[in-house]
Amino acid sequence: MKFQIRNSLVRASQKLTCTPTPILTWAFTALSLFIAWSGPACAGETASSAPEQERALIQVLQSDAPPGQKALACKKLAIYGTDKAVPALATLLADERFASWARIALEAIPGPAPDKALRNAAGKLHGMLLVGVINSIGFRQDAGSVSVLKRKLIDSDAQVASAAAVSLGKIGGPQAANALSRALGKAAEPVRPAIAEGCVRCAEKFLADAKSADAVKLYDAVRFSALPKERILEGLRGAILARGSAGIPLLLAQLQSGDRDYFNIGLRVARELPGREATEAVAGAFRQATPDRQPLLLLALADRGDAAATPVVADIAGNGEKKVRLVAIDILDRAGDPAALPVLLNDATGEDPEISQAALAALARLAGNDVDSELLARLPDSSGRMRQTLITLSARRGIEKALPLVAQSVGDPDANTRNAAIQALTALGGNNEVAELARALAKSEIPAERAHIETVLVTLSGRLGTKCVPSLLSLIQSPEPANRKAALQALVAAGGSDALAAVAAATEDKDQSLQDEAVRTLCSWPNAWPEDAAVAEPLLHTAKTDSNSAHDILALRGYLQFLLGDEKLKEDDKLAKMQEIMPLLQRPQEKITAMAVLQGIPDPAALELLAALAAEPAVANDACAALVQAAAQNRPSISIDQRKKALQLAVEKSTREETKQKAEAALKNLQ
Repeated sequence: MKFQIRNSLVRASQKLTCTPTPILTWAFTALSLFIAWSGPACAGETASSAPEQERALIQVLQSDAPPGQKALACKKLAIYGTDKAVPALATLLADERFASWARIALEAIPGPAPDKALRNAAGKLHGMLLVGVINSIGFRQDAGSVSVLKRKLIDSDAQVASAAAVSLGKIGGPQAANALSRALGKAAEPVRPAIAEGCVRCAEKFLADAKSADAVKLYDAVRFSALPKERILEGLRGAILARGSAGIPLLLAQLQSGDRDYFNIGLRVARELPGREATEAVAGAFRQATPDRQPLLLLALADRGDAAATPVVADIAGNGEKKVRLVAIDILDRAGDPAALPVLLNDATGEDPEISQAALAALARLAGNDVDSELLARLPDSSGRMRQTLITLSARRGIEKALPLVAQSVGDPDANTRNAAIQALTALGGNNEVAELARALAKSEIPAERAHIETVLVTLSGRLGTKCVPSLLSLIQSPEPANRKAALQALVAAGGSDALAAVAAATEDKDQSLQDEAVRTLCSWPNAWPEDAAVAEPLLHTAKTDSNSAHDILALRGYLQFLLGDEKLKEDDKLAKMQEIMPLLQRPQEKITAMAVLQGIPDPAALELLAALAAEPAVANDACAALVQAAAQNRPSISIDQRKKALQLAVEKSTREETKQKAEAALKNLQ
């Protein structure tokens, strides 16, 4: 009931758009009052019984209450009203202010009394008030009003005649259908579209009641009449559906029509007409259609939801023009039917990259363990493009059982198969696959392939971490320097003490280029350092013992960066390490990095080291700036005198005015 009331309110607001402006303004004011209402708003309304509320509401309608209060009373009578309220409501049907509100209640009240009241009003009213009453009769589907509405079909007011035609269609039945079909050829042009609508509504009711022959007559009457095209198309659609399988020739005529609108209505009906025979007919129309129409027909065929369409779509996916094949593949993808696997596999291994990628995407999304099993079963005996495709699908679908066969394919004679296997191992691989890749790298002599394997090794090692290090150690022990160098980056990605030890050992490799790479690797170890403090020892060892000056520099820089970044290292230990390394610093760049470490250590000894650097002309200004930064801070471990001494030294040694000013300002703060 409440749903009906809401619909009636919406219709009322729509109808009011045709009324004069003052009425429109008042009506929407009343509608706003209705929306805002959330409690008792009418005189006499209490928590009493429904009959008592109805009596109170009727009294409001019969009183001199304000218009808004009367409108709300009508609204409430849609809920509480019975046939007792009908006389009071009926008197309002002739009042432009309240007619729409009264009809809302009359439409909702059950029983014959509202129908009688509306019929009586239809004989007395004119214009838009009459149109409103006729619409309410149609809403209630009052079969007793057919004779009244038949007379209104020939009313001189086109809006009245049109409303009568539509309401007759809503009521339906043989009498209404007969009246509408007779009027269709005689009515004036402005009324004819509404009569056609009434015919279509009647026909729909016949069809719902399994009276298809009666429906066909009405649909045919509409499609053969002089009407706007949209009405003719409505009749045409109904005429095909009402005929069932006998309407297939008419459907095919539309699908072959050169008129776009008729073709489109054919596409719509092609989705709606049930039965296998219709499916076969649409498939036949597809084969005869022009290339630009074939995709549209194929989509219509798929939307039928008929299992008989699947073989047709599958056949198209494997043959024909590219554009149509892509549509068919998309349909198979959306359907997700595992039976499409052979066709999609065939497309995925074809020469056209766009079709291949579309089929691969569809195969990757096919649901079910049975699909995985089928792909896995095909892999051992496959070769060439098929093997590449199956390997790629194994990775995309996460088929871990395929790993042994994928790993074997790293050594396949076909380069494309090898590349597919390497890519798949990136996603699926474990420790065993790291070892397999390491062996493949040791055997490969193709630069591009080696680069690809190295990339995969680094990626896989980073994902697996320290547990894959044993599989990499054989590679770093290879007699070939190129293989040992490749192992370094994978070890960095894997991380851990064993990997670090292997890289540190490589700094003493007999091959100079490998030594260089190992030192560079060690100096940036690991990517997330200084979490791994163990790197400090080999860095310092290299800085102290390596005869290669380039290695010394790299190791010193790496060691200083370690000391600068390791927040877990105790300040005393950090100072001791700095004191140990200071004699090794020869270049200004490393000394400047050392200053950054020293200025963060709250110890007088750190100030002394900075003071020593301030005596060196090449770095004096940077050392003075570091002294000011360190001494300006109030640190309990450094006395005021020690801080003053450092600041005075900065004033004396620095040639930068900015540094001098900062030092002098800090000295004043210490007075």
